[in-house]
Amino acid sequence: MRYLITGLILTALVISCTDKFDKPDNSVAPGDIVFSDTAYIQQFPVWDYFNKPQDLIVGREPFLYVADTENDRIVMMDESGRILGIKSVKRPIALAQDFKFNLLVCAKFDTVISGSAATYNAVYKLDLASVNHQITNAKLVRILPKTTFDLLRPDREYTGVAAFYDNSFIVSRRGPSNATLVDPDNAILRYKVKTLANGSKRDTLIGKIPLFEPEGTGLLSSNKISSLTALSGNRFDFIATLIGNTSFKTQWLRYFDSEDFQGYRNNLAPFYTDIMKVNKFGKPEDVEIDKSNNIYVADAAKDSIYKFNSFGDEMESFGGSDVFSSPHSVAHFDRTLYVVDTDNNRILRFILSTDID
Repeated sequence: MRYLITGLILTALVISCTDKFDKPDNSVAPGDIVFSDTAYIQQFPVWDYFNKPQDLIVGREPFLYVADTENDRIVMMDESGRILGIKSVKRPIALAQDFKFNLLVCAKFDTVISGSAATYNAVYKLDLASVNHQITNAKLVRILPKTTFDLLRPDREYTGVAAFYDNSFIVSRRGPSNATLVDPDNAILRYKVKTLANGSKRDTLIGKIPLFEPEGTGLLSSNKISSLTALSGNRFDFIATLIGNTSFKTQWLRYFDSEDFQGYRNNLAPFYTDIMKVNKFGKPEDVEIDKSNNIYVADAAKDSIYKFNSFGDEMESFGGSDVFSSPHSVAHFDRTLYVVDTDNNRILRFILSTDID
């Protein structure tokens, strides 16, 4: 697929330097992304003090949190890009925040097993409220791996995390062993915070979400999930992106609880909407949902950001190798679109021309 990007200077803006990524002319070829009459306006300066960052979220405070992967740190910033704090953690790749301001992190840790050095994938929780959001002082509490059996599987990865309204959360796991029906590596784990007899609270594994096929090529697949994003409101809906061998690589899963059925079903029908077209994406690494329930997908293979409405119809999408190199994350807050441009070691910011006052 070709991507036609016309870079213009929007001189009417005096508040900041910007670049405009506009709609191409009418000579687009079949397969090109066609824009509407709106355009993305890049904001400056570029935030380029990262090393292969892989995730960015806008917290509920709101502060910005960046998984600065190759710098082995989480960076906490304000909306201007000013660094407010740094937490050292090995290879963070995915972030989420619950409604008690706990930060959930997929990362790694080093340890020694039977006298030999070993590295494991991990999931951590940081209680930011208890340290007045001084992230440097927050304790890394490891949720995974937890058991002796977990430590037998250093090849298992934790790739995504999402928190729901009741502070329960889900974690995506992937790995090479998926033949067993009992405990396949490719799975989504569900956790709840339980209160113990002594009044303390503990994150407790409820189990794997059922009915997801670990190597499925169609709907309800957990075939190499790359990210999880929870929807707002009092529900347990989420969107998963997948990079495994599956036809539908961005799936909106809706939770149903009735007398007849309890579990997840796809919210958007396959084939009939743009987001559910076969092989629409190459390597989707992240999803964001804005306040209008528009869906943004960061596709690392196609160097592009796709935007869809809540019905799955494609809207303003843009990108290409002249703009991004392997974008791994996208976030939206206060009319600003943040893109983690991973292989260019930077974060870019955009606003739509229709959002300019």
